[in-house]
Amino acid sequence: MKKGHIIGLGIIAVAITIIITSIGDASTYENFSSAKAMAVSGNEKAIHVVGELKKDHHGNVVGLKVNEDKTSFTFIMVDNDGYEQEVYYNEPVPADFVRSEQVVVIGSYKDEDTFVADKILMKCPSKYQETDIKASNS
Repeated sequence: MKKGHIIGLGIIAVAITIIITSIGDASTYENFSSAKAMAVSGNEKAIHVVGELKKDHHGNVVGLKVNEDKTSFTFIMVDNDGYEQEVYYNEPVPADFVRSEQVVVIGSYKDEDTFVADKILMKCPSKYQETDIKASNS
């Protein structure tokens, strides 16, 4: 075998190894019920949960509690199955957090009652939403 073939096979083997190890790190979106079941079974891997902030009938966010030092906060999130869960985040409240349409929390259960988020991703209302433009016909 030529040196070029051996080097090429080595590069392919390294690429396959990288792909296989990265597949193990990929996570799926879960709901709070399955995330809690995973935590009870001993799985401490970070879990992605999609949902919305809990709002009252006027559309105002309820359950947002910012700690006195403003370096952490808790909020109530409702997952796509309608399950409400208190979420703790050890960072300041992100800008436009209460305006977000959808929230993805990445973290895990540290106890049975509280989901601890390591990271929060938000889908905020777009400032580029189409608006009605009325032109006057003269």
